[in-house]
Amino acid sequence: MSDFLLELRSEEIPARMQAGARAELEKLFRREMDAAGVATGEITVWSTPRRLALIARGLPEATEAVREEAKGPPEGAPDQAIDGFCRKNGVTRDQLELRDVKGRNTYFAVIEKPGQATKDLLADAIPAIIRDFAWPKSMRWGADSISTESLRWVRPLSGIVALLGDDVIECEVHGVTSGAVTLGHRFHHSGDITIGNADDYAMKLRAGHVIVDHEERQDAIRTGAKQVAEVAGLKLVEDEGLVIENAGLTEWPVPLLGRFDEDYLDVPPEVIQLTARVNQKYFVCEDSAGKLANAFICTANIEAVDPAVVVDGNRKVLAARLSDARFFWELDQKTTLADHAEGLKRITFHEKLGTVADKVERVAKLARWLAEEKIVAADPDLAEQAARLSKADLVTEMVGEFPELQGLMGGYYAEKEGLPQEVSDAIRDHYKPVGQGDEVPTAPVTVAVSLADKLDTLVAFFLSGEQPTGSKDPYALRRAVIAVLRIISENNLRFRMQGAIYQAARWLLEQGPGDDEYAIHFLIYARDFVWTSRMIMEAEDIGDNIASKGQIGYTRTNWYLGLASLPTFFADRLKVQQREAGIRHDLIDAVFALGGEDDLVRLLARVHALQSFMETDDGANLLAGYKRAANILKKEDWDGQASSEPEHTGEEDPLALAGKPEFDEAMASHMGNDAGGNGLSYSPEPSEKALIDALDSAEPKAAAAVEAEDFAAAMSALASLRAPIDRFFEDVIVNAEEKHVRAARLDLLARFRDAVHQVADFGRIEG
Repeated sequence: MSDFLLELRSEEIPARMQAGARAELEKLFRREMDAAGVATGEITVWSTPRRLALIARGLPEATEAVREEAKGPPEGAPDQAIDGFCRKNGVTRDQLELRDVKGRNTYFAVIEKPGQATKDLLADAIPAIIRDFAWPKSMRWGADSISTESLRWVRPLSGIVALLGDDVIECEVHGVTSGAVTLGHRFHHSGDITIGNADDYAMKLRAGHVIVDHEERQDAIRTGAKQVAEVAGLKLVEDEGLVIENAGLTEWPVPLLGRFDEDYLDVPPEVIQLTARVNQKYFVCEDSAGKLANAFICTANIEAVDPAVVVDGNRKVLAARLSDARFFWELDQKTTLADHAEGLKRITFHEKLGTVADKVERVAKLARWLAEEKIVAADPDLAEQAARLSKADLVTEMVGEFPELQGLMGGYYAEKEGLPQEVSDAIRDHYKPVGQGDEVPTAPVTVAVSLADKLDTLVAFFLSGEQPTGSKDPYALRRAVIAVLRIISENNLRFRMQGAIYQAARWLLEQGPGDDEYAIHFLIYARDFVWTSRMIMEAEDIGDNIASKGQIGYTRTNWYLGLASLPTFFADRLKVQQREAGIRHDLIDAVFALGGEDDLVRLLARVHALQSFMETDDGANLLAGYKRAANILKKEDWDGQASSEPEHTGEEDPLALAGKPEFDEAMASHMGNDAGGNGLSYSPEPSEKALIDALDSAEPKAAAAVEAEDFAAAMSALASLRAPIDRFFEDVIVNAEEKHVRAARLDLLARFRDAVHQVADFGRIEG
C-alpha cells in the first residue's frame, strides 16, 4: 500500500473558487479510481492561491485480476449476431464457450482482465482529471491558445507533482511534465523544492514559507487578527467570510493592525466596515465601548522586515476609499429623501408592473390601510410617510456604490434630516426579515411598511403571471412569503389574509393596466373571497376606473388564476415552515382541509392545539372512532340526511305533507313517547342514547370554544366523545334491518363526524 500525492500548481487561483476546486479535484479523482477498480481510502485536499493538492492514503500497488462472463446468442444464431457479440466483448469465436441454458446451447464469452499497476492507472488518470476539471471561469494561454482544442484552466498551469510512494508518476499535460519538484513562497523562497513523498509534502512547503493546509491558514488569521487587536486594546469584529477569503489570498498570512484618520468616523460604521471589507479585505475593530474604532487589520502575505511600511501602504489605499465614501455621504445629504424619491420614477420595477415609484405608491397606501384597520398598532401618517421614503436611498450615490446598504442608508439620511425616529427605523429595517436567521421587525411602523412591501410584491407578481415554477423563483417570492408569515406570527397580527390580498390587488389595478374583463373578474374575486360589505363596495367603485384603462401587461388567465392561487401559495409555504418547526404534516393538512381560515395566528393556534391533543390517549382513541365512523359513512355513501321521517309507502313525497294535520298526527303516532324528546321514531339503545347525549353536550361546548379561540378547550370537549363512540360501536348495530333506524344511526355517525370537524378534518390525520 502506498500514499499518492498530486499537486497542480498554477498562477493565482481566485479565493472564491478554491472551495469548489477542492471538491472538484476529489470528485474527479474518485471517478477515475472507481473506473479503474482502485480502492481509495482517506483523501485529503488542500488549496493555496498557487496550488491544489490531493493526498490519497493507502492505494494498492496494483488492481486484482478480474474474470468476467458475458452471455451471448444461442448456438445456431445468425453469424452477424455472433460476430457482433465477439466484437463487443473483445474475443474471437474460438474463445467462446458453449453452455447449456434451459436445454439449449448458448455462447458465453469469458474475459480475463489481468491486474494493472496503480502507477500506470494514475498516469492515465491525471491528464483526464486536468482536462475534465470544471472551473466557473477558465482561460487558454500560450501559442496553443489559438486552438479551441487547447487546455483550459483557471490560470496558466505551470507544474505537476505526482508521487506514488517515493516514485514519480510520469505524465504530460499541455506541455507540463510531472515530477517531484515544486516551488515555495513567491517572495520568501527561491529555487526548487523536491518532494520525497506525501508525508513530507506539507513539511517541506512550510520550510518554504507555504502553509498548504487552507484550514490551518484560516486558524492563523483568526488567532493572529484577534491578538493584534487585543494588544492595541481593541476588539476584533469577527467576519468568518473574510477569514476564508484572506486564507485564499495568502500562503503565509501575517495579520497587521493599522490606523486611519479619526475624521472618517463621521461616516456610518457600516459604510466604513463595508468599504474595508469589500474593497480591501480588511477587518475592522471596536473600542471598549463597542463603537467602531479608527483601526483596521490587513492580512499580509509576507513577514516584512519593517511591518510599518506594509501597514502604511495599506492605510493610504484605505484612506482613498474612505474619502470616496465620505464624499458620497456628504453629497447625498444635500438632497432630501423626498427629492431623492422623485428619481424612483426613472427606475423600472418590472416591465409589467411599472416603476419603483409606482410600487412605493402602492406600498404607502397598503401600509396606511394596515394601520387604519388596527391590524398593526401604528400611526397611519407615520406608516405612510415611512413607506413613501423607504426606497428613496436607491438613487443615492452611497447605495449606488454599495447596494448592500439599501434601507440602512435611508435610515441614516432620515435621521440626519430630522424625521421622526419611527420613520427612520422603518426605512432602515423594512427589508427585514431577509433570510432564515434574520430578525423580525417589531416596531409598529416598521411592521406596517415591511408587511405592505412584501404583500405588494407577492400580489403584483402573481397578478402579472410571474409565479414561481418548480425550482425557479427569480423574484424570491417564496422567501417573501416566509417573511410575511414570520412577521404575522411573531407580532401576533390578527387579520384575514384575503382582505389584505384584495387591498393590494385593488391598488395595483387602480394604478396599472386593465380592461372591463378584469374588472368583472376582480369583482367576482372580491365577492368570493372577501367578507366585508365595505370591501365589496370599494371593488364596485373602482370598476369604472379599471375599465377605462387599456390592457398592457396582463393576460386574463394570468390575472385571475394568479390572484386566486396566491392563498394556496401562502398555505403551501406555511406547511413547509411548520414542518420545519416540528409540526406533523398531516395535522397541518387536517386544519387546512377545513378551508375558510385565513387568520394565520388563529390557524396556527388550532394546529398546535391539535398536535398536543393527538399526543394523548384521548386523541388517539377519538381518531380511531372517527375513522371507523367515516369509513362506514363512506361505504354507505352517506352525507347526513333526515332520518326521523316515518316510513312512507305511498307515491306522494312525505316532505310535501309537512305542516298538514294528517302528517303531524302520523308523526306523533309513529314516534309515540319513545326517544325521550330525541326526535327519533324508535327507542334508541342505551349506548346510542349515551352518544346522543354526549354530542348534545360536546357540540355547543366545542363550538363556543372554537369561537373563543380556546382550541385546547375545544379538544377537551371532543375528548368527552371518546368513551360514548367506543361503546356505540360495541353495542349498537348501525346497519339495522329497519330503514329508518339505519338512517338515524348513520345520521348520528355523520353528526359525530361533523362535531369533530369543528376543529380539524380527522380524515387527514395518519394513524
